[in-house]
Amino acid sequence: MWPYHPDLLATPVPRYTSYPTAAEFDGSVGEKDQLAALAQVSGAVSLYLHIPFCEQICWYCGCNTAAANKRSRLEAYLDALHHDIALTGAKLGKRGEIRRIAFGGGSPNALQPTDFVRLADALTVHMPLESPEWSVEIDPRHLTSAWVSVLAVIGVTKASLGVQTFSPRLQQAIGRVQPDEEIERATALLRRGGITSLNFDLMYGLPGQTMEDLEATLARTVELGADRVALFGYAHVPHMIPRQKRIDASALPGQDERFAMAAFGHEFFTRAGYVPVGFDHFARPGDPMAEAVRNGTLRRNFQGFTEDRADFLVGLGATAISCFPDVIVQNEKNAGTYRSILSEDRLPGALGVRRDAQDQARAAIIEALLCQGRAKVGGELLADLREGLRPFIERGLAAIDGEWLSITPAGLPYARTIAARFDVYRQDSLRRFSSAV
Repeated sequence: MWPYHPDLLATPVPRYTSYPTAAEFDGSVGEKDQLAALAQVSGAVSLYLHIPFCEQICWYCGCNTAAANKRSRLEAYLDALHHDIALTGAKLGKRGEIRRIAFGGGSPNALQPTDFVRLADALTVHMPLESPEWSVEIDPRHLTSAWVSVLAVIGVTKASLGVQTFSPRLQQAIGRVQPDEEIERATALLRRGGITSLNFDLMYGLPGQTMEDLEATLARTVELGADRVALFGYAHVPHMIPRQKRIDASALPGQDERFAMAAFGHEFFTRAGYVPVGFDHFARPGDPMAEAVRNGTLRRNFQGFTEDRADFLVGLGATAISCFPDVIVQNEKNAGTYRSILSEDRLPGALGVRRDAQDQARAAIIEALLCQGRAKVGGELLADLREGLRPFIERGLAAIDGEWLSITPAGLPYARTIAARFDVYRQDSLRRFSSAV
């Protein structure tokens, strides 16, 4: 279905959940920028809360997370997070309207259900909530009926399950063993608990993975009725994520095999009636994500593709990222240091990047290319980049019409590579980014 041009995929590129990307964050941005940005908030706001704990640590995972095997450590973190909520809420004041709240990690259900309730209560007390939509990431291996009851009481309607693969052999290879019946049970529990939009995270490019393995996982996903699917290519970067050294790199599929898997997944879900969201996400026609694709309002932020149109994203918790029009601020990554900063009644912003007018303009172009497949670039910038875009245009992967740049259907898997032409910070480094497909 898609033409394969390995030379155009040879250089790793960012996933562009922000621009500039996290690779450009440095210590010149911190608490003062965080305070100034919060003072400028207005209109719709989204909250993200990071829970850096899991019951079990998977070998492939690049998230900032640790084992939830010490209650004292978890309680100390929660105390700091509650302080973060109160302090940020006080700085935010009555400005803005919190319309979305997302819990990620790690695995939020590594917490006790009562811990989750207390966090929800704290948000209600300290934040200007405006009938928000709640979402949560879930580890299906540790989902209990008590947890689902809490989700129902709070009113959580969106959930994402870390599935990755249904193949027992591949689960062993990546250190995430979860029998089919556990995922089926979790799916049923969440549906009964009021989850109306359920996402499955899946992966291709796993060690020893065959097309038959992938097809079986995709078919089971459709059978279980996932409303959304994120089909990620596994990024093997053990020099950055030491736990990945436990994965057998000699069994990893080659670039051509990865490309074929991505193409197969796209065709499979499209034929099953899902609406493509970019080249590796999919949504059922009635899901809000699919509606955003149809009406041209799809956005992209640190949570990936989203129908969320808020221009202000406030992150709470260690390593959480806040995104404002003119600055991006990341909280202190180390949980101990994060707690120490908050104990001094200071906001934990420690890294980030300021975004000038050029950054904001290029960010809008990159987001439009990834979300709508076309962007108005402007004649002068387009002329400057025409040579860099030439390989894509000559091979029918992109087209220029006046001041507009469009990605053709054949160019869909090259979208991130095309978008990277607008990234003035990008450096060709195998250490910094993941494979384009």
